[in-house]
Amino acid sequence: MSAAIFALVLFAIPPAQAATSGDPGLIAQDIAGAGRLRMQSQRLAKLYQQAAMGMAAPVASRQIGEAALEIDGELARLARYARKPNVQRVHGRCQEIWLELRATLKSNSGRAAIERVNQLADELMIHTGKLAMLIEAEAETPVGRLLDLSSRLNMLSQRLARLYLLAQAGDKSQGVLIDIAQARKEFSAGLHELDTARENTSASREAIALAKNQWIFFELAISQLNQGNRGDGRAAQHVATSSERIAQVLDEASAQYARDYSGSLRAAR
Repeated sequence: MSAAIFALVLFAIPPAQAATSGDPGLIAQDIAGAGRLRMQSQRLAKLYQQAAMGMAAPVASRQIGEAALEIDGELARLARYARKPNVQRVHGRCQEIWLELRATLKSNSGRAAIERVNQLADELMIHTGKLAMLIEAEAETPVGRLLDLSSRLNMLSQRLARLYLLAQAGDKSQGVLIDIAQARKEFSAGLHELDTARENTSASREAIALAKNQWIFFELAISQLNQGNRGDGRAAQHVATSSERIAQVLDEASAQYARDYSGSLRAAR
């Protein structure tokens, strides 16, 4: 996907009307849930590529199945937002893309299937990103923004790993290399923004500190793309495993921001 298309994720969209009765805990859960949909779009494509490369294929297939169930459940839970005119089209498009992606993930991982999975993953990333922004627009404090940003970084970590595996499998085209560089730059900038946010609590600072530590190892593995032999499976495995670790840490950071968000709204009342 080109940098121009990738930038669509950042486009501003109109705020949604409240559908949560002002429940701060529910709003936080919905922001986090939409963010996980966005992250899983890239993680699923990464896992599919792993399986195609013969990297712990049975484990990757099991993880695909688990992630698919999570997406099914999250889209169903967020369906209540589809009652709003400005969300209905976005949610419906997410559902359509996901149904096709889920079916394609069950096919044999030939070249055409891999290409289609990657295309659909990027489409789902864009539309779930829009959905996350619509929900975030209902947030009443800046912590909602930090929650969305932390989940966006989680998506970027999976996107980086996916692109790296594509390159290791032989696709070192200009577009892939540019996308890797762009995602690395955006992740680094976003992590710095989270780390220096004045709204951070002591708990969220600790969560981000863990993410920063994992990023050091993950970025080092990504940076060695052009140094390793294409046939060296250890380098690719390192990226695959480290991307799962950083996903776990960023999941916890998002959960902490969700708790912070709920607490800040209750305190304001």
